[in-house]
Amino acid sequence: MANHKSAIKRARQNAVRNLRNKAVRTRVKSLIKDVRKAIQENSKENAIGALKVAVPTIDAAAGKRVIHRNNAARKISRLTQQVNALG
Repeated sequence: MANHKSAIKRARQNAVRNLRNKAVRTRVKSLIKDVRKAIQENSKENAIGALKVAVPTIDAAAGKRVIHRNNAARKISRLTQQVNALG
């Protein structure tokens, strides 16, 4: 455990940021799951709608450095390819 003032504050900040980042990651995963579910149901309109919600959220997570920008780009690219492949 932290013993001096600055280390105590740093531990407190880390705990708060950890919770915030966890919430962002969970939101991203849920939105990706929604897009994949729409793709699996072969519903192009629902998939496009879910993708339009997911892309800005993934970009925001990358902008906040919760996930790496290349990871975000890869997720967006793969989801977009899958949606475009729908008939």
